Amino acid sequence: MKYKNIVEGVFSDRPNRFIAHCLIDGKEEICHVKNTGRCKELLVKGATVYLQKSENPNRKTKYDLIAVQKGDRLINMDSQIVNYVALEYLPNLFENIIKVKPEYKFGNSRFDIYIETKRDKIFVEVKGVTLENDGVVSFPDAPTERGMKHLKELQKAVTEGYKAYVLFVVQMSDVKYFEPNYDTHPEFANELRNARENGVVPLAFDCAVTPDSIEIRKPILIKL
Repeated sequence: MKYKNIVEGVFSDRPNRFIAHCLIDGKEEICHVKNTGRCKELLVKGATVYLQKSENPNRKTKYDLIAVQKGDRLINMDSQIVNYVALEYLPNLFENIIKVKPEYKFGNSRFDIYIETKRDKIFVEVKGVTLENDGVVSFPDAPTERGMKHLKELQKAVTEGYKAYVLFVVQMSDVKYFEPNYDTHPEFANELRNARENGVVPLAFDCAVTPDSIEIRKPILIKL
């Protein structure tokens, strides 16, 4: 997935979860944050960030915050891009795909991707991962009732004959392994373990990330 019109800036502060103040060419700009998570370990004052300049002159904010430099590691933090990245990668995961439908309603949920192959009907729920500590990545970075609901609905789908996957797209490269965030949301961690025992397949992949691109790279170890 490629971005256009990427510029470099310096993060100043984040007054609320939707906007950030960044210096671009020495001028402070109000930028849209495409991630409503906490991201406190990423958005620290003085961090180098990469932003996409909008082509819409009528927008209230000229820029979207796309990626941030954390030490030697470049992390894409655009939560809206992970579904597109996953859709690009689907042919590498499933053979003989005959139908793909994003945002497919099932029960009381709407799953990110529905797939039909010659053999199976499949749901894939996609989660973007930006939380990293000493090479270990985890999800979520804040309690997620929506994520809990998805795990329960995926298990229900399995009982009705569907294949079900939860795909963790790790928005950085060269990590050690993935684990659920037991400290922040132990209920989600426990439900993910239950989901695996009940037929839901967890997958985690890291990504090749540049200031203006992101694409899934290779599978990483999951520890539950």
